[in-house]
Amino acid sequence: MPHRHHLTSLIPAFALRQSLLGERYSRADLLADLLAGITVGVIAIPLAMALAIASGVAPQYGLYTAIIAGIIIAISGGSKLSVSGPTAAFVVLLAPISAQYGLGGLLLATVMSGVILLLMSLMRLGRLIQYIPEPVTLGFTGGIAIVIAMLQIKDIFALPIAALPEDFWHKVSTLSHVMPQAQWPSILVATVTLSVLVFWPKLTQKLPPHLPAILAGTLCALALGGVGFDVETIGSRFSFTLDDGTLMAGIPSVLPSFLLPWELPGVGGEPLTLNWQLVQNLLPSAMAIAMLGAIESLLCAVVVDGMTGNRHSANSELFGQGLGNLIAPFFGAIPATAAIARSAANVRAGAKSPLATVFHALTVLLALVLLAPVLAYIPMATMAALLLVVAWHMSEAKKSLHLIRRAHVSDVAVLLTCLILTVAFDMVIAIGVGIVLASLLLMGQLAASTRLVALDCGSDTVSPDIEAFRIDGPLFFAAADNLFSELMHRQNGAPILVLDWQNVSLLDAGGLSALERTVAWAQKQGREIRIVSVPFQALRALVKAGVQEKPGVLSFYPDMSAALKDTVANTD
Repeated sequence: MPHRHHLTSLIPAFALRQSLLGERYSRADLLADLLAGITVGVIAIPLAMALAIASGVAPQYGLYTAIIAGIIIAISGGSKLSVSGPTAAFVVLLAPISAQYGLGGLLLATVMSGVILLLMSLMRLGRLIQYIPEPVTLGFTGGIAIVIAMLQIKDIFALPIAALPEDFWHKVSTLSHVMPQAQWPSILVATVTLSVLVFWPKLTQKLPPHLPAILAGTLCALALGGVGFDVETIGSRFSFTLDDGTLMAGIPSVLPSFLLPWELPGVGGEPLTLNWQLVQNLLPSAMAIAMLGAIESLLCAVVVDGMTGNRHSANSELFGQGLGNLIAPFFGAIPATAAIARSAANVRAGAKSPLATVFHALTVLLALVLLAPVLAYIPMATMAALLLVVAWHMSEAKKSLHLIRRAHVSDVAVLLTCLILTVAFDMVIAIGVGIVLASLLLMGQLAASTRLVALDCGSDTVSPDIEAFRIDGPLFFAAADNLFSELMHRQNGAPILVLDWQNVSLLDAGGLSALERTVAWAQKQGREIRIVSVPFQALRALVKAGVQEKPGVLSFYPDMSAALKDTVANTD
């Protein structure tokens, strides 16, 4: 046993340690991981390329992300079966960065986001992400889905647009203006791809729909090309240069190599100049990437836990995400985080440990090395159709509609606000405003739940000079002033006021301040306040604030009976 404990301490990764050393890992488990990894790898190949294209970079960088970041995060993270790589949620953040700073700027922002995620892990902020309200999450993911779907219109209809404007309304205007120039061959390819993606799962669940959909779309494009109707493909849009200067179509069939992000081309084609100004310019984007990556990865971990009964380590998962996003960009990887759809597919395919995600990355690597010339034939309309389905799934439309029908009007307002702000402006603004709005509405609801209840203490046994009230709910800054004002208004002039605090769930600085003002009022009126049944949290707050008894003004009693007996004794 000591030897086993020593081995465990040598593996810092939470998920990998739990899988390989915390349980017995057999040859059957290894085979299950291999098969699951191949299955998810097949799904990841087209998705990684499509997401890279949507982010404004060449498709191979999406494959590099699935390979390098996928392996690093799998072996260093805190979620046992999560699969990491490029995700659709990042598209709305990455496309503007690559448009403004080029590939080099995007990779540098990724490195910076990795540092931020590592700091979040070291500060143990993993659990705080769970406090983001569900309406905020549904709102910004729904908004992201709308933006992603809009970005695919250009390739689905083969519209002659060099680049879409950043502003949403300008996008709508531009697309509307050129829509009459839509090309029917591209629309046909996209329709075929979409049809297979939608109807294939109804035929069989054994093979994911992505592969047959890609094949159907590619064959359709080849058939159209054979009769003179060309459809744009990965090979016709993207190219790379060999060492001897030869220009080749498609993507390079080589392993990702080490590179310095700031030495890659910026938007103008010239290498970036690494300086403090560039870091300052990219810092807001890096923080947004880190925040979204943290939210996505921890939400995914929760989903996987629900499917498997496992338990993830939030801070370890942030550490793995940070390490992956810090190292992988030096091999050409764009931002990565855990992908819910791929992780769910990993679970359903029978994965047993993080090695399944490693095998998924190796499957993508083999496809890059062996199938790069074949991948160049995939039509852009097919990739756009694939992302359209991804956007639909990530929107969680059914869940949002259910919330709109059943939830409180304040939750609906938060959801719609986040969705509209994400579409009209950006996700960072939407999350910030959504959290603030949700917090304000929650505080309003909590304040409304705090009540002052008059108590009947039995007039035959208690002096008529006493009046008693019970406080139900939190005594915090949003409720305390109104509650104590109500107390002053409702009391009938009795010399002694007894306040039962047994149902006071929270006492904060605002509540303490309101209490002090009420005590000062009582002292001026020549009256006494007696507080009974103080719960532990409120008692700790009172002690920390230095609130002490004042004879004839403020007293504390363990319960109501003690306060009433003291009154009777004084009367006698």
